[in-house]
Amino acid sequence: MNEENLQSVPVKCPHCGHNTFLDIDASEGNQDYQEECAACGDLIHVQLQVDEANQQARVKVDGNDEQFY
Repeated sequence: MNEENLQSVPVKCPHCGHNTFLDIDASEGNQDYQEECAACGDLIHVQLQVDEANQQARVKVDGNDEQFY
């Protein structure tokens, strides 16, 4: 990750409801990964969809469930 491209995005943990910030880098294109919640330690499934034509990025978070695997 290039620190120049990082954006801090507010999200709510789907497990405990804790508000936290994720650092995303939309310059890397679409991404699908997991982050650990700082409050409860559970894994958060993060999906980043980049619309390069409109220069927008959409972040979706949900619980780490079986459909991720």
